[in-house]
Amino acid sequence: MDPTPRLPDPERKRPVALSSSSVYPLKIADTFAIAEDLGYDAVEVMITGDPLSRDPDELLDYVQYYQLPISAIHAPTLLLTQHVWGDAWNKIHLAAKMVKRVGADVMVAHPPFAWQRRYAAGFPEGVRRVSDAEGVKIGVENMYPWQVARRDVMMYAPHWSPLGQNYEWVTWDFSHAAASGMDSLEAMRQLGPRLGHVHLTDGSGNSVMDEHLRPGHGTQPVAECLEYLVETDWDGVVAAEVSTRKAKSADQRDEWLSETLEFARRHLGQL
Repeated sequence: MDPTPRLPDPERKRPVALSSSSVYPLKIADTFAIAEDLGYDAVEVMITGDPLSRDPDELLDYVQYYQLPISAIHAPTLLLTQHVWGDAWNKIHLAAKMVKRVGADVMVAHPPFAWQRRYAAGFPEGVRRVSDAEGVKIGVENMYPWQVARRDVMMYAPHWSPLGQNYEWVTWDFSHAAASGMDSLEAMRQLGPRLGHVHLTDGSGNSVMDEHLRPGHGTQPVAECLEYLVETDWDGVVAAEVSTRKAKSADQRDEWLSETLEFARRHLGQL
């Protein structure tokens, strides 16, 4: 790898995608419609129990109809999606194939849960093998420690932090960083070229769980991080992953998502 830093390209436009998790409990079809209406550049599809999320041919029909690409596929590695696609490695393999099928840029995966010992033991190497075999970028997402009776519980293995782990690519989530007490700007500097994808959100740092606040409504240096991505000529996709479940109406939900898009455009130098 050439260690010489690249000069920023003023013509580069970093796509801003809308994650389907941002419109939950609405479906994938709604994500495309909202993304097009608000002016997002792409969609990130989280694979869930929604049949459309697992059907590449039908997803491509939506890509064609809305003229919006799918930038990322989020593997079903959450607690709530443990029933989807069965075995842990099957989830990774099928999600990687989905990335190729729909023409996405990256696959997002959470690290294993601590009780998935066999899966966790060879996880970094296994992810790299799948990545190489399928020719896709797999970004393992930063997570956070859980708390039980005010004690940190290690829920993820080999660790909730990707720093120091042998991952080729990492997905960085600002809300998870807030829950774990990490400084996202320092983490991005440490990750360097291994930063493969960004989940645009925020967190207060006062919660033991992820909040997925709108960027600028928490304590993470989100604006500074986006500006850092421009300065370092990062060429990935930023995907809005904010919670809108507390929105009192569809209009308020869209207002929050528009605000998030405007935040991204402003700090990525696109306004």
